[in-house]
Amino acid sequence: MNAALAHRGPDEGSVDGFGRCVLGNRRLQVIDLVTGSQPVANEDGTIVSVFNGEVYNFPELRAELAASGHDVRGTGDTPVIPHLYEEHGPGFVRRLSGMFALALWDVRRERLVLARDRVGKKPLLWTRLPDGALAFASELKALLALPGVRREVDPAMLDAYLALQYVPGPRTALKGIEKLPPGHLLVAENGQVHVERYWQLDARPEEPSLADVREAVIAAVRRRLIADVPLGALLSGGIDSSIVVSVMAQAQSGPVKTFTVGFGDPRYDERVWARDVAERFGTEHEELVVEPDPVDTLPRLAGAYDEPLGDDAALPLFLICESARRHVTVALTGDGGDEAFAGYERYAAHELAGRVPRLPGLGSTGRALRALGRGEPRSRANRAGRLLEAAAAPSAERYARLMEVFPASLRAELWDPEFVRPAALRLQPSRPGIGGLQELDVETYLPDDLLLKADIASMAHSLELRSPFLDCEVLELGISLREQPSLRGKAALRLAFEDDLPPQVAARRKTGFGVPLARWFREDLDGFARDLLLHGTARGRGQLRPAAVERLLTDHASGRADHGHRLWCLLMLELWQRTWVEAPSSAAAPVAAG
Repeated sequence: MNAALAHRGPDEGSVDGFGRCVLGNRRLQVIDLVTGSQPVANEDGTIVSVFNGEVYNFPELRAELAASGHDVRGTGDTPVIPHLYEEHGPGFVRRLSGMFALALWDVRRERLVLARDRVGKKPLLWTRLPDGALAFASELKALLALPGVRREVDPAMLDAYLALQYVPGPRTALKGIEKLPPGHLLVAENGQVHVERYWQLDARPEEPSLADVREAVIAAVRRRLIADVPLGALLSGGIDSSIVVSVMAQAQSGPVKTFTVGFGDPRYDERVWARDVAERFGTEHEELVVEPDPVDTLPRLAGAYDEPLGDDAALPLFLICESARRHVTVALTGDGGDEAFAGYERYAAHELAGRVPRLPGLGSTGRALRALGRGEPRSRANRAGRLLEAAAAPSAERYARLMEVFPASLRAELWDPEFVRPAALRLQPSRPGIGGLQELDVETYLPDDLLLKADIASMAHSLELRSPFLDCEVLELGISLREQPSLRGKAALRLAFEDDLPPQVAARRKTGFGVPLARWFREDLDGFARDLLLHGTARGRGQLRPAAVERLLTDHASGRADHGHRLWCLLMLELWQRTWVEAPSSAAAPVAAG
């Protein structure tokens, strides 16, 4: 298990036994390079812990613990964990501000505590073995190293994957293996396992000002600049990452190292915008033009992602992280800005759809518009069609219609009914308004898609990513703007930082980060996809109907429709099954070193 995660921490690692508990760790040295080894313990060794991530408020915690008489070793963040547990018990996790997955063993009580950070920046999975033992790890591939772990796919979760492009937690694509949800802790004691929530995103009672927003974002960036290794930023040219770079440039004495990925296709190339920001702040800027051979790159991607993920932005992110790791060990990103400040177009679309009268034929008109746009995701016809289809749906299903990749009708055509019958996709916010959608995304799409994508893509190359917009204070301020419509859709960020950014960047609309899938599946990936998806291996599982898959491939290749994203999801599912379900554990595709 430890060896399977060496990429997460190539600098150090150990496996240590403490009676009934064995703790393994891999360490990427970022802070306290000399004395920051793990596991860490309290003074008498009765509480031990291993930890993945960063605790940003560790200086305050160290001072507080020292004042209470604790002897906290080293100078970094990890050693505060066992001492903080001594003071507060399992509730100590509420005192940690940062991104983390941790395990703590209380020797005297024979109590195991697992905890995951508030928004799920760091992954943590667990399972019960046949003999009753509890096993846990940061990635599925480590659990699959255990001979007692079954590799049995969960049909319901594969159906959910095709609907959403990710597997929604707390379940995984394999039966019996679960994700510890963000903002939760697990306590195993006396043969019992108890999972409880310790944090939930809530709006503040008072209305924040633009000055509050600016101050919180600046503070969040500055907290994430603590490192004893080279540090940089992933710069997309969008407003979120540009703000992060602007704050870094003003906080650091030397130039910021920035990294941007681009494509030959101008619709997917943001280099010109990133270049403007880099020039404005005098960064040491590096561009990576992605013209990969997808046939060669996809197996590497499948070797890193041990659970199916259909988010095509994983590929350029994987490659830019590989490039950035040659220069830095830590990189800041703009992840979370859309959730915090309601930047997604679908938020406005959801509100608009709710005001459209549900007239007869509305759904069929939407489908006709999407057919007119040939399914091209960024075309006006396709976006208008999705809006009308959402307006035609019952209110409880409306947001799901805006999110889904494969609608239920198409999933019913694809799946063999003996394998799974598609379930209705429900993504229901707990309260009305855009704030409810933001909270829903923070609970679902953010941890199960965006943050999983970022963690695996970066840690595959031993690169740590930090996301200031996922600071809890920033998130709370962002969703508290719900009563000020004029400050939604990134308006608050634009106004708070308009003097810092190049005007053309501050005024940009969100475009998203993707790859030219339509062209790839008509050129580079056409033969490769057909060979994999229609091969006897895929047919023999009895999962997908070959005729339905072939129809998608043919319609896309002919130009009658744009199924690029859907074909990508099917291809990543097929590669995942071959790599992680059907291949021996030793045969999993290797990830090349960064």
